[in-house]
Amino acid sequence: MNDASPARPVPVLDIWCELQCSDCRGALDDIRSLRARYGDRLELRLRQFPLEKHKHAFAAAQAAEEAIEQGQGWPYVEAVLARVEELDRGGEGFLVEVARELGLDSEEFDTALIDGRHILIVDADQAEGKAIGVTGTPTYVIDGQRLDGGKSQEGLRERIEEIADRLLADRG
Repeated sequence: MNDASPARPVPVLDIWCELQCSDCRGALDDIRSLRARYGDRLELRLRQFPLEKHKHAFAAAQAAEEAIEQGQGWPYVEAVLARVEELDRGGEGFLVEVARELGLDSEEFDTALIDGRHILIVDADQAEGKAIGVTGTPTYVIDGQRLDGGKSQEGLRERIEEIADRLLADRG
């Protein structure tokens, strides 16, 4: 008989993001800090929330899902967000170029954008976001609390850290 209690799941921070959003680019430093502070003790989960006002946002969301499938989700997201202006000008060609630069299978990226294999994931993320009140990006959800970062990132990382620290302390 095993007396060890079952492992509790790692706390999750959902990050609703849009890769053509300058506010999401501004949130990168906070996201990097959270990843550095918590490592694998806090799961940072990218959620897609393409905004209609950005022409290439839906394609970028699909490309991000392909990067996740190829094991390079966050590096890809960071690379695209760092060059939002190039995405504005280059569209899908730019998304494939970034994949190539990161050593990902760029032909598979191109195919994924054509065949739409990630559309259902993007649609599901967007629908879930709308259902819980996400209206802009970035928006964070941790322990059922929604924190909107579209207008200002001021104090958000600290609030996320407070919640994450409490959740981790409760895990024991």
